[in-house]
This record gives sequence, structure tokens and C-alpha cells, in this order.
Amino acid sequence: MRRPDYHGASLVNLMTSIAGAFGASLPYAPLAVPLAELERARTVILLVIDGLGDHWLAEHAPNGALRAHRRAAMDSVFPSTTATAITTFLTGLAPAQHALTGWFMHLREIGAVTAILPLTLRAGGQSIAVQGLPPAGLFAHAPLAARLPVASFVVSPKSIADSPFNVFHCGPATRVRYGTIEEMVDALVRITRSGRGRQYVYAYYPEVDACAHDHGMASRRTQAEVERADRAFGALLQELRGTDSVVVATADHGFVDSPPARQIELDRHPALADTLVLPLCGEPRVAYAYVHPERTEAFERAVDGVLEGRGQARRSTDLIAAGAFGPGTPHPRLADRVGHYAIVMADDWTLRDRVLGERRHPQIGAHGGTSECEMRVPLVVASG
Repeated sequence: MRRPDYHGASLVNLMTSIAGAFGASLPYAPLAVPLAELERARTVILLVIDGLGDHWLAEHAPNGALRAHRRAAMDSVFPSTTATAITTFLTGLAPAQHALTGWFMHLREIGAVTAILPLTLRAGGQSIAVQGLPPAGLFAHAPLAARLPVASFVVSPKSIADSPFNVFHCGPATRVRYGTIEEMVDALVRITRSGRGRQYVYAYYPEVDACAHDHGMASRRTQAEVERADRAFGALLQELRGTDSVVVATADHGFVDSPPARQIELDRHPALADTLVLPLCGEPRVAYAYVHPERTEAFERAVDGVLEGRGQARRSTDLIAAGAFGPGTPHPRLADRVGHYAIVMADDWTLRDRVLGERRHPQIGAHGGTSECEMRVPLVVASG
């Protein structure tokens, strides 16, 4: 199992370099790739193109603006998934410290499995906020914007800009909503040109990820979406000329395509399912298993029988101790949120679980694992 290099070559280290450029400190090493221009720029824009791993950028837009300004490749975080990596972008913290460990998480504080980004209960989809449970009670970390001594902005799609998760993690940053990718570019240009002092802008674009989940990263539809994002990046650079700005573009993760024949459904393997006390959490590529205390040996036998080399179960405490989630003292809830075992799938295999009422939805594109395609993301740097 490949672990991210948190000592100078991961998203955690990128965020340390960005924070340091504004005089703020984070408890990690800066990125090993020099980014001296960040300290000189009046405006620093971090553009996250969800799902655009380094491999797929080279595959789908080899001659575009993003590749032309690509400086290196970096590691994502573990698991290499949106919920975990986006939280790193918005807080500057490694997963070991923010402890948001995948799309589905068991939160002992409320006694339920939740979808952490929309902050809804997995069973039934009811909003946690509607139940009167404030996000601040679930997150023991501060937004990055609260650490920075400059004006900060978060540019997000209208669909998520005012979500409880986004509002909490923006902190004091000004939230800016957009509809189309052209509107996102316009917003970034407007913020950059209207600023009077130093400022930091975080922008998030989700459509590559959405397209890859439905159609696969190798599909023509996803290639067209990558090309669209690439053209928008080129247009942004044109509009920012002479503004004393720097744009850093990257992704939260890459993808593997997992066709239906490579998707293992847990409900078809009762010998494994019956050893669990909770539904599988995390992601189809890294699933957290909460095992009945008297059925550990049965679980390990069942995993070997079901997976047959298509994945492996690792004790979650071993992964924490080995630094898979990052260096430093772990969040006090981290062990609760990664189960007893992490089932790490190999190649392009996925392991999927459902609760009562969930439809079988065999997404083609998957992420969260430790393959090069999922883990490696581009570092693109361009000055305006």
C-alpha cells in the first residue's frame, strides 16, 4: 500500500507553503517544490479541479494551458477522496488532524453513519442541521481563512456555496457563488482586480469529478469536460495579465475506472456482511469495516475469501501509527472514524455496500485508493 509523502510532496505541504506565503504557520513541512512567487504576489488563487489527476490531465489535455504550466506532480491525501482532500484545502490540516475520512463516516457523537459533505444521515438522507446539530459540534478544527492575516474568498458552485459544511469551512472568508465555469472565471477576475491589498482566493470546480463518476474517466464526455476546464484556465490567465497574481491549479484526487464487472457488492457475500456491526463506511476503494468483537477471525477469513487478492484488509490502528493519514498527533476521534479495518482495494476493484432504501448505483469512476492514477495530482503554477 502506497502512502502519501506528507514530508514535502503532498497537498498538505502545498497548503503549508500557501499559508507561509501570507505569514501563517502550519505544523508540516512546506512543499519541496519552490513557490517563491507566492510570497511576492498580491493575489494568490488556488483553483481545485475536482478529480483531475495528473495522469488524466496528461491523457486528456496534453497540449493545453494546464499542462503548459505544470510544474510537478504531488500526492493527494489518504484516502484520496473529495471529503478528505477538500477539508485539507479548507483547513490546511492533514487528515490525521481534521479526521474527515471519507464520504460516509460513522460519527459516534450522534450515533449515526453520515454523508459528511452534505451533512445528511445515510439512512433516509435527513439533514443533520435540520435536527439542530450545528456543524461546529462535529468539527474540532478552524478554517484556513481564520489563520490568514489577509482578505480571503471562497468561490464555489451555487449548489454548495451555502451548505453547512461549506459555510463552516469558509470561516471569515467571503463566499462567492457561481453557476457556469465562465461565471467562475469572471468572479476570479473581478476579485483579483478589485482587491486593494494582499488576498487569498480558493476556487472549486466539480464537473470533471461528476462526469467521471457517471461515465468513467476514459470516456469522451469526461475528456470534453477536461478540455473545457483547460480552456477556462487559459482564459483566466489571459484576463489576469498584469494583475500581480499567481494561480495555483491542482486537484483533490484522480480516478480509476471500475466497470460493473469489477464491482463487488457486499450484500452478495453474507459471510462477510454478517461479521460487521455497521455498514461499510469510507469509500468503495477504501472501505472502513466495523467488526463484531467476537467475529474478528471470521471477518479476516471472509475478506480473504471474498477479495481473493483484489484487495486487502489493514488494521486501521496500524495505518494511523504508520502515518497514512498524516504526521503529528491524531485527532481524538480519528480511530472512531476509520473502523477496525480499512479494506484497501487493488487495481480497479471496488467494494460497495448499501443500507435499506439505497438504490444500487454502479458508478464507473472511483477514487479513494492508493494507485498512481488516484493519488497523483498536478501542481500547476502560473503568474498573472
